[in-house]
Amino acid sequence: MGRKVHFDKDVFVLQLTGVVSIFSLKSEMKIPYKAIKKVYIDDFDAPMWMLRMPGTAIAPLNIYEGSFKFGNDWYFLSYENRGPLIHLELENFRKFKYVIFEIEKPRDVLIELRKRIRDSIDE
Repeated sequence: MGRKVHFDKDVFVLQLTGVVSIFSLKSEMKIPYKAIKKVYIDDFDAPMWMLRMPGTAIAPLNIYEGSFKFGNDWYFLSYENRGPLIHLELENFRKFKYVIFEIEKPRDVLIELRKRIRDSIDE
């Protein structure tokens, strides 16, 4: 699939490998748990007028990799299927407001991520 996640002490790491990292022009994203405002699993249909800046979009195949802008919001997308996808809504994290990615066992990732976010708030 080309994506792995790591749960470090203070940051969530989305690692992109192989073709996925080439298409997205990025090899990893490190997101502090404190920057994650909301996390959930859902499908996602990229808006038709979303601007690719930089990244790869092959809409007929539902392949989106990289940075995109829609309206005033920046998205980092990394998926080949419409769902189920992990959605992160961020606050004060670089330019991105949303990170949406595909991963094996999204429910397991969601549970662990919510636990880490909760633990970071308690500190």
